[in-house]
Amino acid sequence: MFGDIKVIFERDPAAANIFEVLLYQGLWAIWLHRLAHLLYRLHIPVIPRLISQIARLLTLIEIHPGAKIGRGCFIDHGNGIVIGETAEIGENVTIYQQVTLGGTGKNKGKRHPTIGKNVVIGAGAIILGAITIGDNARIGASAVVTKPVPKDSTVVGNPARIVVLEGKKLAPLSHSELPDPVGRALDEMSRRITELEKRIK
Repeated sequence: MFGDIKVIFERDPAAANIFEVLLYQGLWAIWLHRLAHLLYRLHIPVIPRLISQIARLLTLIEIHPGAKIGRGCFIDHGNGIVIGETAEIGENVTIYQQVTLGGTGKNKGKRHPTIGKNVVIGAGAIILGAITIGDNARIGASAVVTKPVPKDSTVVGNPARIVVLEGKKLAPLSHSELPDPVGRALDEMSRRITELEKRIK
């Protein structure tokens, strides 16, 4: 419990004092999920699901009792987050609002994403299926990810595209430094059109 509070102070510059941190809906969502997950693993019927529904009403964050969440997970703002039954989240992951870790198909087995360690998932990102997001990956805001993401990489866009960051390490809150492959492509096209126009003249 104290580790969860410490994580918020480390990653959220808006965390002013312990009293404000104790009001964070992401913190309560994690705590209630731990209780629901424990009961789920003990095969106790109905109660884990009831706890998850109460947590959803209180926090607007929906986490299935079966989901596995590692230590140091920080849910910032959290409104609208959905985490499916077979999702697995590694240690020190940061998740922003409106994120979906969803399933595909109707199979009973593994159908939700596995998130590695130290991953940052931007606001509105959708990650679907039994895919793996590698350690230290960055998922840009509103990215739609349906294919595995290698470790130490960043994906942006819909559908998500892997972008090489040339070895530059980003801090968890450095959303403005995510690359824009579409913008780069448009700039390159504009440059080439200008060159062709000069040749024609």
